[in-house]
Amino acid sequence: MALTGKLTKKLVENLGPGRHGDGNGLYLVVDPSGARRWIVRVTVKGQKNAKGAPMRTDFGLGGADVVTLNQARDRALEYRRMAKQGLNPRFNAAREIPTFEEVAQQVHIDRMPTWRNTKHGQQWINTLRDFAFPKIGRIPVDAIGQPEVLMCLSPIWTEKHETARRLSQRIKTVLDVARSKGFREGENPVVAIRDGQVLPKVRKKVTHHKAMRWQDLPAFYADLQGREAMAAKALMFTCLSGSRTSEVLKMRWEEVDFDARLWTCPAERMKGGEDHRVPLTDAMIEVLEPLKALESEMVFEGQKRHRPLSNMAMLMLLRRMGVEGVTVHGFRSTFRDWAGEVAGAPREVAEVSLSHKIGSEVERAYARSDLLDRRRVLMERWSDYVTGESGDIVRLHPSRSAQ
Repeated sequence: MALTGKLTKKLVENLGPGRHGDGNGLYLVVDPSGARRWIVRVTVKGQKNAKGAPMRTDFGLGGADVVTLNQARDRALEYRRMAKQGLNPRFNAAREIPTFEEVAQQVHIDRMPTWRNTKHGQQWINTLRDFAFPKIGRIPVDAIGQPEVLMCLSPIWTEKHETARRLSQRIKTVLDVARSKGFREGENPVVAIRDGQVLPKVRKKVTHHKAMRWQDLPAFYADLQGREAMAAKALMFTCLSGSRTSEVLKMRWEEVDFDARLWTCPAERMKGGEDHRVPLTDAMIEVLEPLKALESEMVFEGQKRHRPLSNMAMLMLLRRMGVEGVTVHGFRSTFRDWAGEVAGAPREVAEVSLSHKIGSEVERAYARSDLLDRRRVLMERWSDYVTGESGDIVRLHPSRSAQ
């Protein structure tokens, strides 16, 4: 027969911050952050505290996300029985430790609202599913040390180094959470492996997105202008704005201010997690204006109403055009090369145009301007060059470019 008390499963999930009693010394503690954990208060028979009073002590029973209400009641009953017999639960309790996979799955659920997007959240758990769960998933989380972590990392450390590096970060997170919930003690083995340089150093191979030469872009853009496909319109805008694929494809009309000649891409779609303002040039507006007639929520609507183009649409267009060895993302590099080699744009103006963060955190704290006016000048010159409105490609003196 199950034990009963004042709390219910629904209350456990919804009660606000504070200490909520279930009865018989069991409490649910809800932190201001929303974290929920169980504690039990017992008085150990025959034992006194430093002041000579009966020893009354609180013991943690684990987080409410991994320990159910009934489990907490069972454990609280076990602690009270030990205390009644004069046994201190701190040294005598037999704890039920969750497995590595159980903690990892709960961490994934808890952090779902914080993922940049659904795909990122799924990648997080998939890495553990593929490379950690088969080897350490069923091991109690308090029994995982350096040998167990190395079982996961060593086989892929050199051949799939980037995957292994992310795997180590995710294992570390799971073990850190387990320790915060009282299921582990001591140093995180991932940290010990890293600090002890147990695994060999792997030279990181720098790979770049294949980009079109800036000298070839005007002819390519002219080809795009003769095409009616929505993918062509999106690719034209991508070339002109220097934006990332997902930023452009998920662009909504509510983000566009034609009066201010400005497109504001919201933080949730930006790699840097901050709003990014893009000055709209005459050429960009020429691409956008006719699309308003579609009366879609999306600027670049796909096959389904009010839904964006597929993230492969522009790449497939490149392939149909016979453009090989070039990626959509690479057009950002094309712009950056032109900005440095032809326009002579100051580094900070060119980098902010690509929504790159520049300088240290301290420098960024003081330099809060996004250089919009200077970027507007640079982007106008870029649009003129891409569309063939610019008469030449002579390098501009820095004092006359993007200032």
